[in-house]
Amino acid sequence: MTDETQSPMEKVADLGRDIGEYIRQQRSNAKISLRQLSKLAGVSNPYLSQIERGLRKPSAEILQQIAKGLRISAEALYVQAGILDLPTGGPVADAIRADEELNERQKQVLLDVYESFRKENATPRSAAPRSTVDKSDVDNRRPTEE
Repeated sequence: MTDETQSPMEKVADLGRDIGEYIRQQRSNAKISLRQLSKLAGVSNPYLSQIERGLRKPSAEILQQIAKGLRISAEALYVQAGILDLPTGGPVADAIRADEELNERQKQVLLDVYESFRKENATPRSAAPRSTVDKSDVDNRRPTEE
């Protein structure tokens, strides 16, 4: 069934499964057991298990706690859960997000640095700082004695 033919309830169920799979994948990548993550996130072991199996759709607050336990950005979980839209950024940002060898924190740091460079380079050339030397000072200088 495609997204267009799914009912709203089916779409919500899919989001629950997707976020659960994503959390399980991130937990596995971090080499943390379900029990350890439940302790780190401050949620019960059975509740976290239900989230991972797609039986429960966690609130934004619970996602934030899970993100903290996984040491990934809450934004990544919010996007996966459908709470936030996927950020834009073009092919470089997409490549960073798709790299499976980087963890979420590393991806976010790279995206932040990349975006700061893009913003810096987007400033108009006329706004670039000019020399602080006044031309009249240069013309009126005295020759130095040697």
